[in-house]
Amino acid sequence: MNELPVLDSLDDVVRAVRDHSGLLVRYSHGPDADRRAGPSRDYEAGLDLPGWSVTTLEPEPWWSRPPADWVARRLCKYDELGQDGRFPWLLTGRIVGEGPDHEPLVADVVPVARVGGNALAEARRRYEDRFDVGRDSAS
Repeated sequence: MNELPVLDSLDDVVRAVRDHSGLLVRYSHGPDADRRAGPSRDYEAGLDLPGWSVTTLEPEPWWSRPPADWVARRLCKYDELGQDGRFPWLLTGRIVGEGPDHEPLVADVVPVARVGGNALAEARRRYEDRFDVGRDSAS
């Protein structure tokens, strides 16, 4: 597979979300590695899943804040997965189920772009500046 284009600003990522209906993000070693390894696995249960675990990037209809806030939050919620050579990349696909953590599972994956380091840093700054990070309903 050809190298994915890199989106190097949060604005570029938000534009991609606007331009690709149903855009998703996945943290992994990339589409080629995922194809070779096969779909995601529920290691706790010892089961192969029917697709790859992803996160939605398109803001929900009820979201009244800027789309960039939603996108930044979604990128940052799973950025701990961006270790050991894994990175976030954008894709479209057919939702085939829901994983054990309520995440969408997709098949028929079409890679779109890789989220670059500058875009991730911008997302992190925006997330920390505009949200009460770590606060939940019990706080």
